[in-house]
Amino acid sequence: MKKSHCETSKLDRKTVERNRRVHMKDLCFKLASLVPHHFSKPSKDMLSQQDQLELAACYIKQMRERVEKLKRVKEQAITTTRTSRSTGMASKMIGLRLPVVELRDFGSSIEVVLVSGLNKSFMFYEVITVLSEEGAEVVSASYSTVGDKVFHTIHAQVRIRRVGVETSRVWERLQELIS
Repeated sequence: MKKSHCETSKLDRKTVERNRRVHMKDLCFKLASLVPHHFSKPSKDMLSQQDQLELAACYIKQMRERVEKLKRVKEQAITTTRTSRSTGMASKMIGLRLPVVELRDFGSSIEVVLVSGLNKSFMFYEVITVLSEEGAEVVSASYSTVGDKVFHTIHAQVRIRRVGVETSRVWERLQELIS
């Protein structure tokens, strides 16, 4: 009776240990899968488990440093904005004459960013109409208000890839519209 109890206890410990190892291996695999492929030079499959853990730790450290840097930049931007608002020179400090049109061509898609003041109003549908008339189909449109500025972002795709969209013409038409 004692002997079978002792053997059962050993088997239970072995099973528990095996389950723990399987669980740890699974967790290590999940952690390694969260590290972007471009972060490691060699293939992650070729790395040992220890190397994968070190790579993940390095990636986490790098991301923490990046978060801290972005927090500092954000705080500096907030401080600068508060200071510039209190002196009434926000537009002069940033160097923007509102409204501003920025157009980015990505080949089969374009992005339009319009920055305007709260008091400058233009019809949003007119911007979408210009894009549509020039051969682009609006995929998404959004806006956000930051301080005394309104940022409009429009993403559009080229309707007919062979024809494309002449971005210089779109930019000129948008300039005419907002001025």
